[in-house]
Parts: sequence; C-alpha cells; structure tokens
Amino acid sequence: MKKLTQQMIEQIAIGAAVLGTGGGGDPHLGKLMAMRAIDKYGPVEIISIDQLKEDDLVVPVSMIGAPSVMVEKIPSEEQVIAALEAIEKHFDQKIRAVMPIEIGGGNSLIPIIAAAKKRVPVVDADAMGRAFPEAQMVTFHLDGLKPDPVTMADERGNVVTFSPMNGKWSEKIARALTIEMGGNASMCDYALYGRDVVKSAIPGTLTLAASIGEILMEKHSGNKTAIDLLIDRLRGYSLITGKITSIERKIEGGFTKGIARVAGINEDHSREVTLHFQNEQLLVTEEGNPLAITPDLISILDQETGYPITTESLKYGARVVVIAYPCHEKWRTEKGIATAGPGYFGYDVAYKPVEELHAREVMK
Repeated sequence: MKKLTQQMIEQIAIGAAVLGTGGGGDPHLGKLMAMRAIDKYGPVEIISIDQLKEDDLVVPVSMIGAPSVMVEKIPSEEQVIAALEAIEKHFDQKIRAVMPIEIGGGNSLIPIIAAAKKRVPVVDADAMGRAFPEAQMVTFHLDGLKPDPVTMADERGNVVTFSPMNGKWSEKIARALTIEMGGNASMCDYALYGRDVVKSAIPGTLTLAASIGEILMEKHSGNKTAIDLLIDRLRGYSLITGKITSIERKIEGGFTKGIARVAGINEDHSREVTLHFQNEQLLVTEEGNPLAITPDLISILDQETGYPITTESLKYGARVVVIAYPCHEKWRTEKGIATAGPGYFGYDVAYKPVEELHAREVMK
C-alpha cells in the first residue's frame, strides 16, 4: 500500500481537473477538503484494484449537482460521511474501501475525505475515466451492474436512501433530490463487492491524474512545453489556441449548461471554434463541423500555465488551448455511445473517434 502525500493530492487535483473535461466540481475546493481531512484524521492509503478481495465492500463517494453551485454552497464533511454510513447501515456491513465514481475535478478527491474519517483505503480506479454529467454514465452501468441502493445527504442533515431500478432511474431521482437539496448533495451509488469493481472499473486513474499534475507542475526546458508533454501523455490533439470571446451559461435542471466561443490567435488567428458544455465539455465545432465529440475528452487549458480551466471558471478574454484525447475503450462500444455519446445530449452529429477526425492513428 502507498500513502497519499500532500504533493500527490496537489497533483491529483490538477490532473483530475484535466480529465474532468470542465466538470466534477471545483478541484481546488476538493483538494483543500482532502488535505484538511488528512490533517485531522491521519494519512490515507491508495490501493490498486487487484488488492481487493472478492467480498470487500467498495463504495464510490461523490458530490452531485451543478459545479457552479458548489463554489458557493461548499459541501460539509458531515454530509459526505452521512451518505456513506447510510450505505453501511443498508448492508449491515463495514466498508473495506472507497473510490471515486469519476476521475474529474473535485469528485476525484471527495473519497479521500471519507477514507481519512473511516480509516479505509481509496482505490486507484474510477467508473468513467473522466467526468460525465449524469449518474448512469459509468462503466458499472455499461456492464449491467445496478446502483441499488443510492444514498444522498445534504448539509442540513437530510439523508435519503432509495432503490432505483437502474442507472437511468438513479439519475432521474437523484437529480430531483439534488434540486430540492439546494443544487448539490453528497452521494453514494454503485456500492459493489471487490469482484465487480475488478471486472468493471477503469484502473489506475488516480495515478494517471497524479502523473498529469506532475507534468503541469514541473518546470520544463527544451523545445516541448508542458502542454506538448501533456498531449503526448494523453495521446491527444491540440484543437485551437485562442481567446474566449463569448460565454453563454445557465443553470438548468441541476446542470451548468452553455456554449463558449474561442477566437484563434497566432497560427490559429483566422479560426473560431465553439465549445458546447453540460457541466463537462461535450462537443467542439468549427463552422458546424465537429473537432471532438463526447465520449472522447475535451479539456481547456490556460495558455500560459497549462493548468485546466473548469466550466464554472471560464471567463471572457482568457487565453486558452483546447485539447482533445481518446476515451476509454468501453465508451466506444454501442452501449457506451448510446449512454454518453452526442445523440444522448441532443447534438445532431454522429460520434467519430477523435483520432479519426484528425486522421492520425492512436499509438497502442
């Protein structure tokens, strides 16, 4: 077992914000909450999925709701633990480990709070390989696993446990509860035994996030910038370097939805692209033609630092680099595209892999 250091948490926060494609909650807030929990309760260990036993109870811990709400309505440690302990009560069993449901933004770090308090390890894996806006958009759903039970809690002390028929119903019920709970809530769903986590989760995503954070935090010499090295690490593509010229953003149905336009600068000075988001960046178009399409990942980086910019932090005039890179292979299946592809979000475009759109093979 390896202990999570303060430096690794810093790295995960940055890397998870890249992989979060703009969503998953404020990574800075998640980082501060995770560090505070470790200072208060002691170190947290990180384990690989192959260290789980078949009958270990593993619980994903997250926040649900609009990221822009979470910036002002800061989650409490108590509500995170309340949702987790409701799972233990349902199973009449102590948890063996916690894990992120998504390796995106603050939600990659929320499980560390629970791990520190409950003195259990956090699993180096998640169920998205990125962030997605809806609860059924997980590999567990793709593999036919059920979220039952789902527990939710708010900062007032309200705790709800419900048994949805499937992941889609989990999303519908949880989203309605989230709105009633003030726009965000803590959530535990897809509590699974180790054998199912091993079969269905995407392994190594916390350490991937840490490696991304390490690239962006280090000073680099030579011809390649941190953004160049990041693109190499993710087998990705630079879509445009430019300036944000307009943002249209609103909270609707518990989501932060909108579009942003980026006018190219330097070599891209004659170009303009449009970013389409629903908590996460889902589509990039140029003159109506797609440059990157969900479920592939789209990240917006600060041009100078290379650091990721979340959806709620997009600002007029910011100079950015927009990059895209391939999703996990499970999302490219028929069910994966039906669950989190462009058609699901109402975009009138057929999914094509980002490497096909850019006519370059991804290295195996």
